[in-house]
Amino acid sequence: MSRPAVLVTGAARRLGRTIARAFAEQGWHVIIHYGSSRDEAEVLAATLSSAQTVTADLANVDQAIEMVENLAQTISDWRVLVNCASVFELDDATLLSADVFYRAMRINTQAPAAMAQAFLGQAKSALGRRVINVSDQKIANINPDFFSYTMSKTALAAATTMLSMARTNPRDRVYGLAPGAILASHDQREEETERSHLMNLLRRKTGADEIAAAALFLAEGWLESGETVFIDSGQHLLSQPRDVLFLARD
Repeated sequence: MSRPAVLVTGAARRLGRTIARAFAEQGWHVIIHYGSSRDEAEVLAATLSSAQTVTADLANVDQAIEMVENLAQTISDWRVLVNCASVFELDDATLLSADVFYRAMRINTQAPAAMAQAFLGQAKSALGRRVINVSDQKIANINPDFFSYTMSKTALAAATTMLSMARTNPRDRVYGLAPGAILASHDQREEETERSHLMNLLRRKTGADEIAAAALFLAEGWLESGETVFIDSGQHLLSQPRDVLFLARD
């Protein structure tokens, strides 16, 4: 294959889909990971110039690692892993839900960290490999809502730093990409979504295409490894007492 390859987890829907399309438009071979959205993944793959689909339940870390190992054996220039898939379920700092916590930590932290380790250990690319872990502006703008989710993304940010420190190939890079409020989340109504997405320093709605453009930039590896790029119109520089979902609702 003459094209460099990128695996985007959770690429069948939402932000992952936009990132996958952006890479395809720039000439990459896109590996579309999906969990339960098989039909959407196959429809997306059919619209891209070079793509394939793969599946794994990211709540099962063994499946996640096996997926990466299998791809590493067949892709000759696998340059980028974008860990985008995540779960965003409600609990708060007054009452942790064990089910929500364990699911968030498995899918949002353990799976991407394990996949990054397998990717850096086995994938082949002469120009170096890039891991892009999609976190959240919440890692810098903490509030007590979505307690388990925020813990899982904060842990992923720490894992990004440690994975970068542990890399053995100086051409490799491990990055964080922290979006702000972009798409409707949880049970938001349309008017709440529009209000909440303006709750940032620039008072503007950040586009999913901006996140995709940042992922493409990081794929080139110009920044020092270990850096996290915030694409959130300055939301992470604020101190918000609650998630903007509830601020917009109140």
